[in-house]
Amino acid sequence: MVGEESRTVASTTTCAAAPASDGTETREGSAGGTDGPEPGHREAGDPETGDRGAGRSGTRVWTVRLLVVGIVLAALNLRPAIVSLGALLEEVRTGLGMSGTVAGLLTSLPSLCFAVFGVTAPRLARRFGPGAVVCAGMTAIGAGLLIRPFTGSTAGFLAASALALMGIAVSNVLMPVIVKQWFPDRVGSMTGLYSMALALGTALAAAVTVPVTEALGGKWESGLALWAALAAAAVLPWLLFLGERGRAPAERTPARERHRGERRTPGERVPGRHPSREQTPAPGLRITRSRTAWALAVFFGLQATAAYITMGWMAQIFRDAGVSASTAGLLLALTMVMGVPLAFVIPRVAARLPHQGPIVVVLGTSGLAGYAGLYFAPAAGALAWALLLGIANCAFPLALTMVGMRARSGAGVAKLSAFAQSTGYLISLPGPLLVGVLYQHSGGWGLPLALVAALLIPQMVAGVLAGRARTVEEEAAAGR
Repeated sequence: MVGEESRTVASTTTCAAAPASDGTETREGSAGGTDGPEPGHREAGDPETGDRGAGRSGTRVWTVRLLVVGIVLAALNLRPAIVSLGALLEEVRTGLGMSGTVAGLLTSLPSLCFAVFGVTAPRLARRFGPGAVVCAGMTAIGAGLLIRPFTGSTAGFLAASALALMGIAVSNVLMPVIVKQWFPDRVGSMTGLYSMALALGTALAAAVTVPVTEALGGKWESGLALWAALAAAAVLPWLLFLGERGRAPAERTPARERHRGERRTPGERVPGRHPSREQTPAPGLRITRSRTAWALAVFFGLQATAAYITMGWMAQIFRDAGVSASTAGLLLALTMVMGVPLAFVIPRVAARLPHQGPIVVVLGTSGLAGYAGLYFAPAAGALAWALLLGIANCAFPLALTMVGMRARSGAGVAKLSAFAQSTGYLISLPGPLLVGVLYQHSGGWGLPLALVAALLIPQMVAGVLAGRARTVEEEAAAGR
């Protein structure tokens, strides 16, 4: 019996001596170690707890890995519903008999749905858990994308689009919350991964929608419906988190890891630890008292205005300039694919800077140059303008990064994310619609492009203000 116990201790100690999978140091209270176990705590090699602790650790690692897969798949689905429609907007308008004004309303629908439904995300997350809400969101996206091409009417198309956009809205708001809860020490890199996947999904939809539609016989209904399959795939990993209620793995951290975490230097975080264990929660936080929250909401809204005008109308601008439909779709894809590498790099750089204002200015300046090019030489310099606007569109991952940086706690991030996105999308609501009206009544793109370029100035001002190193909790407490 003693021999059996000795072998168990030796085996478990050998395994535990290896570095943890998340890169944290594993310390043992064995001979030659610096610290012994806390009083009353059994070692990992104890036959009564060792296997159970190892099992929990292995389960936790695979849970985090599956969560990363779920985040990537969810992000891939947050833009194809919008971009695929932009690539086939002319065919949809013809097929459903839409006017330019109604098409403008259709391109404004994402902002409306994001504002209306995004604000409900924190309450739903508290009731059902963030994972369950994102799972429901992916289901809504798939159902809406599958239904909308076959409704046969403009009203039905709008209603089914709203269903898909509702799923996108709640997932948009909860992604920064999930990143903050599960990866509090890697907000920049995880936001970069999520933003890169979002940009990849956007670019993929812009690039392949038209060619696949042509391959399917030229029916725009089939070209739009195919994206429901991607949403269906995204539902699967989130099924595991239906009962999680948003708890991160560290909430179930073994006592040994908690004891080890207490000996860390002040301010050093235990990777994967839920922020509620390290940071002051934000009950009763009045987010509207924060100037930073308002600045971030304005910045978010104006960048969303430019993004949805680009996604909804850019292909049409090139087509009106004499560019073929397939080439216009590829140019739109190029604009979106610029976000793939930049959306990974920008959040990481932003998270290391004390002030994100310089990045805001660079992105805004790129947008001004791109819109000027579209006005003066849309076809001749199409490649350059697509690249510049792709750089400008990376204001979105920057905004998401600032959401995670401008609040101390998970509760604060949830409130800030909901406020900034819902208010921001309300601000962006008139933009795409106004572009459609101006395009229809002026007969050209001069006035619409002038409008979008002019909006970049307040966007840069708001972004510089939002990029200052302060938190909404501090400002709300001070009443500023």
